[in-house]
Amino acid sequence: MARVVGVRFKQAGKTYYFEPISHNKLQPGDQVIVETSRGKEIGEVVIAERDVSEEELVLPLKKVLRKATESDYTRTEENIQKEMAAFIKCQQKIKEHRLDMKLVQVEYTFDRSKIIFYFTSDERVDFRELVKDLASIFKTRIELRQIGVRDEAKLKGGIGPCGRPFCCSTFLEEFEPVSIRMAKGQNLSLNPTKISGVCGRLMCCLRYEARAYEDSQDQMPEPGDAVFTPDGEGEVKEVNKNKKSVQVKLSESGFVKTFPLEEVDMP
Repeated sequence: MARVVGVRFKQAGKTYYFEPISHNKLQPGDQVIVETSRGKEIGEVVIAERDVSEEELVLPLKKVLRKATESDYTRTEENIQKEMAAFIKCQQKIKEHRLDMKLVQVEYTFDRSKIIFYFTSDERVDFRELVKDLASIFKTRIELRQIGVRDEAKLKGGIGPCGRPFCCSTFLEEFEPVSIRMAKGQNLSLNPTKISGVCGRLMCCLRYEARAYEDSQDQMPEPGDAVFTPDGEGEVKEVNKNKKSVQVKLSESGFVKTFPLEEVDMP
């Protein structure tokens, strides 16, 4: 077993394990400076110290160097200002080189040893000359990272069709596969504008209830099935899987009536 603490660098980012400080117990919400493969970074403790099997870890673990100080917070604010300036400068250089790419975000590492420029493009981009220009301007390591449209939505955030902030930018650590079959299973309109997010891909929330619909599939009749109800035989017209109710057209009276699932029997 290894003693670890979970640290996250962005609100909906992935959680990474680090070796905690031996003399200072860390709690969720603490801001810490850690050693990463990119250099020193500031992050937030989201998982308190605990023992984890070494099989679940990528060893050797990087260390938590210390709790963040006021000067660290000041440096973080300064980095944000520098990122804004770097964004404008990079956009200018992209236009000068006439590159078919859209700059999404600029990120300084905490220790300013590297600047990462995130961009989207429909094709591969030869940005070697752009990197040379940026390196001569900022005098540090430069990384250009091409991302997809879902990653762009996660980085930039926004409001979804539901009126709430994007799930991907608020709590989803990683994207999970979403298929059109999930929309079909929930009896949703297959109109792309209805089931697609702002990013243009299928909405992540289609996955949330998919398992519940799949589990109820075998328990519920389908439209057109013949069933027995307390009011006699009938034909299923509609099924509400969320409410676990069945709308039945009664054979004798011709009336359409809704019954709880437990009151409906199949022959």
